[in-house]
Amino acid sequence: MRYECIVHAELQGVAEVWGPAENGEDSEKVLRHLDEWILSRNPDIVHINCGLHDLKRPGGSDRPTVSIERYRANVRTILERIQKGAHSLLIWTTTTPVNELWHKQRKGFERAEGDVVLYNRMAVEVAEELRVEIDDLYSVVMQAGRDRYLNEDGVHFTPAGSYLLGKAVAGCIRMYLEKLDPSLKAVERSVYSR
Repeated sequence: MRYECIVHAELQGVAEVWGPAENGEDSEKVLRHLDEWILSRNPDIVHINCGLHDLKRPGGSDRPTVSIERYRANVRTILERIQKGAHSLLIWTTTTPVNELWHKQRKGFERAEGDVVLYNRMAVEVAEELRVEIDDLYSVVMQAGRDRYLNEDGVHFTPAGSYLLGKAVAGCIRMYLEKLDPSLKAVERSVYSR
């Protein structure tokens, strides 16, 4: 959500970018709103992710909000429903890294970097099985220097981090738009990005 405005700016005149005003939170909520947020709109491209809210561990709990098994099933259902219900090019986005020490010091719940890696691996396996494109934002942040771009809460991004992510997402979407239609520079398309 914090870098959506950058995606809008980068794709102005090329694509109409839309995402829900409210936080998509976990995969359970995304499933509940899939028709409203995506399928009823039938965008040309769907750039989607969920994960950070799935893997968070409420205060004192050793269990994530959504278990890895349930997350895997939810991601599969989300991707399959989009593939069947929309005529969209579908891109799954990996979950961005966290600094669990910073997060633990400032939040009333935990997120573990190991969980980010595990949930990403599961989601990418499902996406690859379904032949869904991947936008690896986790690697973008890690290669740029995670702690240079993370806010002090260990999960959200500084303005520079949001800019980095917005540029990466816009670049990914632009690349796929041009593959759909090389003459796209003069045509505006519809894109769902979350």
